[in-house]
Amino acid sequence: QVQLVESGGGLVQAGGSLRLSCAASERTISPYAMAWFRQAPGKEREFVIAMKWSGGSTYKYYGDSVKGRFTITRDNTKNTVYLQMNSLKPEDTAVYYCAADLKFRVVPGTTGAEYDYWGQGTQVTVSS
Repeated sequence: QVQLVESGGGLVQAGGSLRLSCAASERTISPYAMAWFRQAPGKEREFVIAMKWSGGSTYKYYGDSVKGRFTITRDNTKNTVYLQMNSLKPEDTAVYYCAADLKFRVVPGTTGAEYDYWGQGTQVTVSS
């Protein structure tokens, strides 16, 4: 059973930065895409960012609310994907989840239903 384990969440002041990590438990996992989603209390799950690799190239997709502030990177040697969050706002407060899609898609999914594996989530709290 593949596991995705997130880490790096915490409490930060508005304007600060955090980096979340998502490590896959098995090196045999070969997703076509990895993504981060978040869910705030009382709100629906929201697409944050995704990375897709195809034909030797990497493509990144951003949710509207995080463009210019968040980025996603991957360290293949560590089987880990990172979410770098800068210029954090109180409205970024949520539980953040990473997800892996093992199926090829022209564009990574943004609803969450497309993903095969999920992490347990890590809390990010941004104080004003």
